[in-house]
Amino acid sequence: MKTIIADTSCLIIYDKINKLEILRDTFFELMVTDEVAEEFGGELPGWITKRQIAKQDQYFELAMNLEKGEASSITLALEFEKSLLIIDERKGRKVAEKMKIEIIGPLGVLIKAKEKGAIESVKDILNLIDKTNFRISDSIKEQVLRKTGEL
Repeated sequence: MKTIIADTSCLIIYDKINKLEILRDTFFELMVTDEVAEEFGGELPGWITKRQIAKQDQYFELAMNLEKGEASSITLALEFEKSLLIIDERKGRKVAEKMKIEIIGPLGVLIKAKEKGAIESVKDILNLIDKTNFRISDSIKEQVLRKTGEL
């Protein structure tokens, strides 16, 4: 079973639309680092586990080029044999991919959520996200809607 680790932006996006439960209903358990919890700033639901990273030297090396949350999330993902990292910042995604970490973005989460029956409509969630300051290109929305059979 994979350990699911979330970076800050994913939590913020789903919190802004009052849909954090999509993460719970899709993955059941979610883990974040102390740095991500601090960046998030709000109170995390009880089903999100906070965990300190063990490899501080690796974290500090990554933190020279990435934000604290991204660096700590990538470091934590490396501590598990099987992990899935929810991350959307391009720079962090490239680093994680280079380190052979399986990644998914917040919109990939929507695809999985629809497949698992955690949500009925991706389009409805995208409409909520559109009302926030999180921007998604029309072409990306179209790809996600096609993958979920909503276009």
